[in-house]
Amino acid sequence: MDHVPSRWKGICTEVDAFNAIHCNRKIIGARYFTDGFTKLYVKVNSSEDYISARDADGHGSHKASIAAGRRVKYAAGIGGACWAIPGKPKSDGNVCVPEDILAAFDAAIGDGVAVLSVSIGLPQQKSFDQDVMAIGSLHALSRNIITVCAAGNSGPNPSTLTNVAPWIITVGASSIDRRFYSPVYVGNGVEIPGYSMSQNTRNVMYPLVYASDAALPGVSTDSAGYCLAGSLDPFKVNGKIVVCFTGSGLNIDKGIEVSKAGGVGMILANSKSDRLRAVQILQYIYSTMYPTATIMPVQSQTFKAPLVAPFSSRGPNHIDPYILKPDIIAPGFQILAAWSLASSPTKLPYDQRHVKYNIFSGTSMACPHVSGVVTLLRAVHPDWSISAIKSAVMTTATLTDNSNNTIEDFRTNNAANPFDFGTGNFRPVLAADPGLVYDASYEDYLLYLCAVSPGLLSKENLRSFCPSQAYSLDLNYPSVVVANLYDPVTVSRTVTNACNCQSKYTASWYLPAGIGIIVNPDVLYFDYIGQKQKFTVTFFRTDNSVTNQYVYGWFMWNDGLHYVRSVFAVFEARFLSLGSWDRVSRRVFHNSEVSYGSCSQPGVVGSLLSYLPLPHYI
Repeated sequence: MDHVPSRWKGICTEVDAFNAIHCNRKIIGARYFTDGFTKLYVKVNSSEDYISARDADGHGSHKASIAAGRRVKYAAGIGGACWAIPGKPKSDGNVCVPEDILAAFDAAIGDGVAVLSVSIGLPQQKSFDQDVMAIGSLHALSRNIITVCAAGNSGPNPSTLTNVAPWIITVGASSIDRRFYSPVYVGNGVEIPGYSMSQNTRNVMYPLVYASDAALPGVSTDSAGYCLAGSLDPFKVNGKIVVCFTGSGLNIDKGIEVSKAGGVGMILANSKSDRLRAVQILQYIYSTMYPTATIMPVQSQTFKAPLVAPFSSRGPNHIDPYILKPDIIAPGFQILAAWSLASSPTKLPYDQRHVKYNIFSGTSMACPHVSGVVTLLRAVHPDWSISAIKSAVMTTATLTDNSNNTIEDFRTNNAANPFDFGTGNFRPVLAADPGLVYDASYEDYLLYLCAVSPGLLSKENLRSFCPSQAYSLDLNYPSVVVANLYDPVTVSRTVTNACNCQSKYTASWYLPAGIGIIVNPDVLYFDYIGQKQKFTVTFFRTDNSVTNQYVYGWFMWNDGLHYVRSVFAVFEARFLSLGSWDRVSRRVFHNSEVSYGSCSQPGVVGSLLSYLPLPHYI
């Protein structure tokens, strides 16, 4: 940047391999926080981590360069522009304690950051009044600071999300359209598709062996088949390409075992998405006395994208099922970005390699993509509220991939749904001109908390703010969840004109089987920027035979130039669940014991259609 903003009050804490000279007009502040950890456990081990803001792990460097990095020749990645890195809660073993997380939030707020990018997830999601991420981000919200968080890496199981407070932008992970194709040619000339980043292929035919057939004496064929440490016989492996199964053990450990035994290459087979290829290659091995193969050089290919990453945590939101989470998905699968030279690319103790760039996957990588975009939006629209920016990102997202089909689940190749991808894959350029936004103030979120988490308001000495009745479902959110549709349910929303123009918006919608909606009014007129218009959406059932499942659709406001889409999820209940829904007052009562849609899996039924409860395949 040309100059450090006058609002900036931060510092660069000088300690343990980090000096003020490391700060410049890109990194303008750096802090670290260890007090909470040392009180609960022991002092941070300086032989394993820097006792400073310097990154010894690689994770922080990776996500920071995604959010605020620039293009580097021969190490091309995706960058944005985020001008504040507040610091990191430090610990041993990647454990962050609540006190240090809140200290980091408070320091960032005091320093004057504009956007908080937080790739941390709690192992167990707690109610808002016990959730330090919800509490810290609420403090940030009160100072007009946006918090963007990773959704977690516990997918594809349902209700595994973290960071689900509605004032947080919760980001799941999607794939990118680049694949590094490296097929295997076996001795009979058949090409078996495969993918690799290795540059050491030699285009030479080598003997091929299945690892189970190369077990050391006394080692089970199962252990050898997974290429576990100490399982392979060098006499049977030396000079050969080895087929190992994925599953038990780390893939890097399998490669080390093959290398120690003298293998010249490794084929990882039997992944969840391509078991048929494993069968194909084993059938070839057992069809001939002298099986051979070669691994071809890597070629970059354009692939179907985005797909929902298999590890990306999924909804429904089990803290408040009436708020759709994740909010959005963004690239988080096999992302190339900067890496700490103090760490190895695998972060394993016996890996002595050091690299400046690394390919890594996780919602931690998806989060800074959105953080960088949000920072740019704040620069382009400095008068927009936090909720307006969040709305712009959500309502302009896409539900389709680059083949114009519904975004699919990477693992199953089936159509994904809003509990997988939220409102869709983000589109930064469109977010800069959304047309309409769903705005909500800090006070609106306090009213929401009156309904779902009055305990948090008590902690913040704000309980007196609450009226006699509070409504959760009518929070002016860009998406809608009706978690128990028995009788008709009406939700209200308000949109604000974000365009300096006169416009006429018409409502349209996509409905799943068994659900009808009424949008009232179905035409909205705007004369000036900032003008607000209110509307209601009534959901009702058209087919009572379909029950006890979530179905999905959307409604959209369209002026011919802007397409403002709100995704919805509706649970078609067989009976009214008293205690969680009052159909007379439409008041939602917080019930942390309620879990909707767990043990369900989408089927292949087209764009955003209903799915039947089926067992999850893990």
